[in-house]
Amino acid sequence: MPALPTPLRRGLAAALALPLLALAATACGYGSAADDGASATKPAKGAKKLSADRVRIGYFPNLTHGTALVGDQKGFFQQELGATKAEYAQFNAGPAEIEALNSHSIDIGYIGPSPAVNGYTRSGGKDLRIIGGAASGGVKLVVNPKKIKSLKDVKGHKIATPQLGNTQDVALLHWIAEQGWKVDAQSGKGDVSVVRTDNKITPDAYRSGSIDGAWVPEPTASKLTALGARTLLDENDLWPGGKFVITNIVVSQTFLKQHPDVVAAVLRGSVKSTAWINAHPGEAKQAVNTKLKELSGKALPAEVLDPAWKSVRFTDDPLARTLDAQAKHAVQAGLLKSPKLTGIYDLAPLDRILKDRGRPAVDDAGLGTT
Repeated sequence: MPALPTPLRRGLAAALALPLLALAATACGYGSAADDGASATKPAKGAKKLSADRVRIGYFPNLTHGTALVGDQKGFFQQELGATKAEYAQFNAGPAEIEALNSHSIDIGYIGPSPAVNGYTRSGGKDLRIIGGAASGGVKLVVNPKKIKSLKDVKGHKIATPQLGNTQDVALLHWIAEQGWKVDAQSGKGDVSVVRTDNKITPDAYRSGSIDGAWVPEPTASKLTALGARTLLDENDLWPGGKFVITNIVVSQTFLKQHPDVVAAVLRGSVKSTAWINAHPGEAKQAVNTKLKELSGKALPAEVLDPAWKSVRFTDDPLARTLDAQAKHAVQAGLLKSPKLTGIYDLAPLDRILKDRGRPAVDDAGLGTT
């Protein structure tokens, strides 16, 4: 079975411990926390229960998880679930959400490609399936313009990523390698100093001068530009067609087998959420901000929200070919042994929903279940 290198396994194990403790907490906000679902639409009177009493859905309080935020805020998931109750948990790190999925603390999650690949390979392909997409893009390299004026100037400076081995960390390490520069993936030391910094504290780290820039998702990138940073590179520009997966939908294989009707209902809610976002972008932006305020106690100001929202595309397509490429980048960086990803996708439930809406099936890049 493909496995992470020993140092990374140890690092991830340590990273998992504290977020999992937070999952048990009752307060909502950044990190892992339970959501009592008070803002979501309650089951309609007379609604029928599906094969499970409840389904626990995990997501990040980030704009790149806007589909889940809207689905929760507007009650789209609950509408499709009938009398089966939707419950929610928020996470700030992919490994913590994968651990929650594997330990059956949640059933379905919105998550980035690197944690999904790591979770799949670490379990020998037994614990999760990717069942749909949610978002593309929304990642930028932003820098202090007084210190870094061009891409070549990045060499010799301190650039933050959210976490060792996470999606943005892999992307930065791959980009650095393409410049011909050297960095030790584990320590982050080399021609560029890669500083693993939680998104919550990255703005303070930038303000204090302890980092010179960051390769981060929205809204963190726009928070930094509001502090005077400049966007040096939009990751969209590195991908064919300007699209790459930033958020997938994953499900516990056990839950998928036992409750396919519930999984289909959540997918219908997700498709409905994506369609509503794209049809009502202004209202959707405000719905996301309302939910973020509910979770964190503070809404995003317009100077952060508006540019951040423009950089994210919401899509049901998991953009499987870009996940495969991202996994190869992790291998090249030394963060992952060559993974066997065949079977990581089960897009049949999503394809049935899309067909009912007169839309074409999505591509699994040859990595679907047989």
